[in-house]
Amino acid sequence: MKPHLSNSARLCSIWAAVVSGAVSCSTIGTPTISEKIAVPTAWKASTEGTSKEISRGWVRDLNDPQLPSLVNEAMGKNPSILATAERLKASRASLVRAQANRMPSLSSSAGASRTRTNADASDSSTSYSSNKRISLGASWEIDLWGRLRHLHTAAQANYDTTVADLRGARLSLAANTASTWYNLITAENQLKLAKETLASYQKVEKIIVRNYKAGTARSLELQLSRNNVFSAERILRARLRNRDDAKRNLEVILGRYPSATIKAPAELPNIPQSIPSGLPSELIARRPDIVASRLDLEASFHLAMAAKKDLLPSLRLTSSSGTSASSYKNLLDPGFLISSISASVSQSLFEAGASRADAHAALARNQAAIHDYRDTVLDAYREVESALASESSLKQQEFFLRKELQQAALAERQAERDYAEGVDGTDILDLLESQRRASNARSSLIDLQNQRIQNRINLYLALGGDFSTR
Repeated sequence: MKPHLSNSARLCSIWAAVVSGAVSCSTIGTPTISEKIAVPTAWKASTEGTSKEISRGWVRDLNDPQLPSLVNEAMGKNPSILATAERLKASRASLVRAQANRMPSLSSSAGASRTRTNADASDSSTSYSSNKRISLGASWEIDLWGRLRHLHTAAQANYDTTVADLRGARLSLAANTASTWYNLITAENQLKLAKETLASYQKVEKIIVRNYKAGTARSLELQLSRNNVFSAERILRARLRNRDDAKRNLEVILGRYPSATIKAPAELPNIPQSIPSGLPSELIARRPDIVASRLDLEASFHLAMAAKKDLLPSLRLTSSSGTSASSYKNLLDPGFLISSISASVSQSLFEAGASRADAHAALARNQAAIHDYRDTVLDAYREVESALASESSLKQQEFFLRKELQQAALAERQAERDYAEGVDGTDILDLLESQRRASNARSSLIDLQNQRIQNRINLYLALGGDFSTR
């Protein structure tokens, strides 16, 4: 027979459980929900330059009429972005699940049984008895310490993190679309240059063949000229392959079959605007990865608080009501109704330190989230500063490269005229060298123009958008 506990004894037991949990909870450290990081008032590399009117959409900033439609197509058909959107739906379902834990739960059950009974072993008579039952139950955990609230808030933060991840995926997809699009245009320009270079080498080869037949050119000159022609033929085929690969890369991003049939314009767009001076550093706070990292920190805080409060006693209310009768007509008779309402306080007394270990692990994950957040922010600062510094450097390089190309083109034309006219002292090596330098300068200029555009795209990506939208 179990000993009977008085009301005062029950209260003492509950109070002992509360005190025991409170002592265990107090020995766990307190997690952190935010982290302050010193930020510059303006980006150091953008203190010079002329500020111009900045449009709100960074895709439109590139002043390319075809790019917005390509980005829109990628947003609607790219498999990766569609998969990320589906994961957002799954995260939303998890949020609903966490919210449901704070609400009462209801359950119902129904059943019937039939039992056969024999009077004794020598008696062949058999009797049967039937029982039918219907029951309804309810249960609700009262959130005394806010543990369930912390879990729900953490689930909300995790959902918001998924939203930020989707925004980041869309921003990256737009940047990847633009980057691949301009790589394709660059490949088209390099292919066009390769054809022009081959034609120039073939033109010189004809002049050398004519002079060779006339006895005014050596066989060495003819061999060197043909060497250039064959080299140009090889480069042309390599450029053709690079162009087709760039087409297929873009088509996959757009969700198309990689058939290498997409068309691209013949010229790269000019950078339409300069970066405004004194670019505010607050713009970086909108970067999706920083938003996601900040939300991860918030979620880790609430999970650590929930694990800490899991050491405290829990209070649960339960209620059940049901009927049991031998016939179905009696199931609705109030006389057969059985009801009960109870409350229970539970506190783990010994579990080999499992809950305390969970609390310490959650606190450690919170501290790790702080360091991850700092690392994400500092890496974002580095990307922005690097892109801003590269903007100025690439612009200066283009200025001098154009001067270089101008002189190389003049030398190429002069060498062609001198050799064709048989000017004394003109050497075939001078002509071939001038052609090589002019071709390399033209190719380098195409690549450098693409580098400037790619760097501008990287800057938009590093800032998380255009230069003005907060």
